[in-house]
Parts: sequence; C-alpha cells; structure tokens
Amino acid sequence: MSISSLPPLPASRGLETGRPPAHPRKSYSAPLSYHFPAQSVDREAVSRHAELFYLQKQIQSQTPMVIVLEDGERIDGCIEWYDRNTLKVRGRGRTLIYKSAIKYMYKLGDNG
Repeated sequence: MSISSLPPLPASRGLETGRPPAHPRKSYSAPLSYHFPAQSVDREAVSRHAELFYLQKQIQSQTPMVIVLEDGERIDGCIEWYDRNTLKVRGRGRTLIYKSAIKYMYKLGDNG
C-alpha cells in the first residue's frame, strides 16, 4: 500500500489558519461557601459536652434510668458505660444500645 492510495486526512479545525486548534472553554461554577471548622466544632462541642456531662453524672450516681427506643421498646436500668455511638445499660441483663436508636430517656423516678 503506497502513500498515494491512502484516503486524505480530514482537515482539523484551526489548522488551515496556522493556529493551534482552539480548546473549548471550561465552565467553572461559583466556589462553594467555606465554613470555618472552629465555628462548627464549637457548636457541636457544646452539645457534646452537655451530653457527656449528663451521662457521666448518671453513671457516677448509678441513677435508675428509663430509655425509650425509636420503635417504642422501653429499657430500664443504670447506665454503666458509653462511647460516641453506644450506651451500655445494666438492668435485668446487660444491653448495648445504639444512641441513634434512642428516642428519649429519663430518670426512673421522673414522669416521662
């Protein structure tokens, strides 16, 4: 196959003028708003600190608690331990409860 038998190449845009081909413009969206981490951490830290203080107080005093879950189940007992996502409650047995499953909780002597 000789060079003369090859089909002609299609003309590229911009080559006939001697300029390099133009690239389409990229569209940039407006920059996202920036939230300073210190501000959001401060707001979360205040509520987190209040939660930890409350739980620690109930653990130290061994306060009998009633924990009502999202599905309506009621768990009675004393909070033994907690972490970021769970509570360990000692009642008839020992139960590990996800905090996300808790609807509300109150002291056993209080009217919930």
